[in-house]
Amino acid sequence: QVDAVRVYVNSSSENLRYPVLFVVRQQKGVLSWQVPLIFRGLYQRTYNYQEVSRTLCPAEPTPETRPSDQIIFVDVASMAPFNIAYELLVTRLENFQLETNKAFNFTASPSQPQYFLYKFPQDVDSVIINVVSDAAYPCSVVSVQDIVCPVYDLDHNVEFNGVYQSMTKQAAITVQRKDFPGEQFFVVFVIKPEDYACGGSVPSSIHGNVNRTWNLQRTKNLQVTIVPSIKKSVYVQAMFFSFLGFLSFYLGSVIVAFVHYISTDMKLTVPPGSVSIAGSGMMTSSHPISASTPEGSSYGAIDESSSSGGRQLSSPERRPPAGSDTDSSVEEESDFDTMPEIESDKNIIRTKVFLYLSDLSRKDRRIVSKKYKIYFWNIITIAVFYALPVIQLVITYQTVVNVTGNQDICYYNFLCAHPLGVLSAFNNILSNVGHMMLGFLFLLIVLRRDILHRRAMEMKDIYTLDYGIPKHFGLFYAMGIALMMEGVLSACYHVCPNYSNFQFDTSFMYMIAGLCMLKLYQTRHPDINASAYSAYASFAVVISLAVLGVVFGKNDMWFWVIFSMIHVLASLALSTQIYYMGRFKIGDSGFLSFPLTDMGIFRRAVMVLYTDCIQQCSRPMYMDRMVLLIVGNLVNWSFAIFGLVYRPRDFASYILGIFICNLLLYLAFYIIMKLRSSEKLLPIPMFCIVATAVVWAAALYFFFQTLSSWEETPAESREKNRPCILLGFFDDHDVWHFLSAAALFFSFLVLLTLDDDLDTVRRDKIPVF
Repeated sequence: QVDAVRVYVNSSSENLRYPVLFVVRQQKGVLSWQVPLIFRGLYQRTYNYQEVSRTLCPAEPTPETRPSDQIIFVDVASMAPFNIAYELLVTRLENFQLETNKAFNFTASPSQPQYFLYKFPQDVDSVIINVVSDAAYPCSVVSVQDIVCPVYDLDHNVEFNGVYQSMTKQAAITVQRKDFPGEQFFVVFVIKPEDYACGGSVPSSIHGNVNRTWNLQRTKNLQVTIVPSIKKSVYVQAMFFSFLGFLSFYLGSVIVAFVHYISTDMKLTVPPGSVSIAGSGMMTSSHPISASTPEGSSYGAIDESSSSGGRQLSSPERRPPAGSDTDSSVEEESDFDTMPEIESDKNIIRTKVFLYLSDLSRKDRRIVSKKYKIYFWNIITIAVFYALPVIQLVITYQTVVNVTGNQDICYYNFLCAHPLGVLSAFNNILSNVGHMMLGFLFLLIVLRRDILHRRAMEMKDIYTLDYGIPKHFGLFYAMGIALMMEGVLSACYHVCPNYSNFQFDTSFMYMIAGLCMLKLYQTRHPDINASAYSAYASFAVVISLAVLGVVFGKNDMWFWVIFSMIHVLASLALSTQIYYMGRFKIGDSGFLSFPLTDMGIFRRAVMVLYTDCIQQCSRPMYMDRMVLLIVGNLVNWSFAIFGLVYRPRDFASYILGIFICNLLLYLAFYIIMKLRSSEKLLPIPMFCIVATAVVWAAALYFFFQTLSSWEETPAESREKNRPCILLGFFDDHDVWHFLSAAALFFSFLVLLTLDDDLDTVRRDKIPVF
């Protein structure tokens, strides 16, 4: 045991002009203070204490057989012209050295701080210091300092050395042996004179010269327990678990692909009147095969007349030569759309009451495919430009935490934060590996489908040209990249999670939700889906609003009014565009010039609303679309009203909730309309739908197990900290990372396989909804 001495002094004098000065001289240091001891708070408030108790630096450890005597000089002085009574008491501490796995209770106050010594056992490389208290206040600070005298154990200097964090009811600090060459350290406990740093009330008075004596009101009972942390073998087990768990998805995908290959190979003997379908085995052909259909033909055209009036749109003279699938700048979508007869044709077709897929898949396949490939290349560019500054910033955050020792900067779950190298919470970063691995696997699955589709196109397979949903893989590639980048940016956020960088964790979530909605819409509307430029510009606006919400969304009412107006107007504008299939125009001169050329637009709009909705209340022309849009607008208006009334502090999650609700609403509508149209769900998409629902339900359960919250002070956030629940290494939020990655992967597979049952259905028989 190490000997330590504690000096207690008390003076009845409250005269601040003539304090009593105490100087303690030891062999290797000097410690001094005054009575009354003055602490300063917010707005220069002062708090005076007549009772002061300080622990002196312990003597050098010596063998127990030769106890050493400490020589201590205590000098007491005052400049007062009169006598001042004081009391001095020196005692020897019995329990100065803390023991492993043994709880120790004590009391501290602002003028009577405490610190204790801990030595690493031989077989322990890291420990966790757990500190608990029954009362949240007074606010306190827990610090870990090297064996250096003097010890910084007062409110104004405790942050000068070591690692520290504020505390209300709970604190936890992980300490590694390698950080302390002497294999021992001090654990310091300081009580703050005010509670505002821990989320307590700020004193109302702004006068700093009021004399306040709080000797007994600011005491706090604390319990400290030091327990060994995990061993290095647990790190290895956690890494193997993470990688092998997601490699099993690769194995499952290989097995499914192999079974599919075997089933296709067994049907190589083609019976008369049947045709091979790439990726779908053999199906009996009920229509003549146009073997001479060139690759560059309009893949929505049917050679025979159909119930929807589908006709061959591109004449052989206008078709580019077969095999000319190049990236020529001449082949632009505008070359097709600006022809007057095509423009009028679109207006006639898209305003029909009952639309079929052949009506909205009339453009040249190569041009449309290139349009959707831009999604893939643009998101790679966005990812690089977005991720590099983010990585640089979080490295700076981590460096600041390591250099200053201020653990209030980052909102970790300190009861389950396992450091590795310079990283404070390696487990939160490792758990994001699932997003990257499953995102890459999804890219491989899409690539396989893309290759099979290209082979079928080269073989002039009529089922690939004129049957089923048109295959465009650009959005799927973009979704795979977005899933991988979500893992990268979530890992960056968890390097130092706090209020300022939470947008890193959500930016690509917005893009994933938006890309999924675009993909669902593209499935039945391949010719009129949004271009990559307008889609990513919209995402940029959303992310800009998220940044503004972080800055102004806390208390500024004007921001929420403007945002709610933008939200409602954007919902109405998008609903109009969807309802009229992109054929809604505000005059011939365009949107920017219509006020000067067509001022009657508002009068005509009012007349239409009056005659159709009030005078005779006619039935909407597109009932299904109208039902979806009404429900969607009600949901979005509810979000706008909720934000306006409650103004949630977590603005990024608020926007994400809007995206997710709209995506789920649209997906439910799509599946309902699909079943209503007598289409069926094959076993693979049905399995993916069930897996998606189950895994999302489990993931959301762990997501709502709040382990920290940057909406509160760091000390209040630590009250929510919980121990690890998986392998002694991962906490609830890490399990959320694992399950959400799997849920997103299954969600993507739903979109990829949902319409596989239509591969043998002619496009003029597939309804648009």
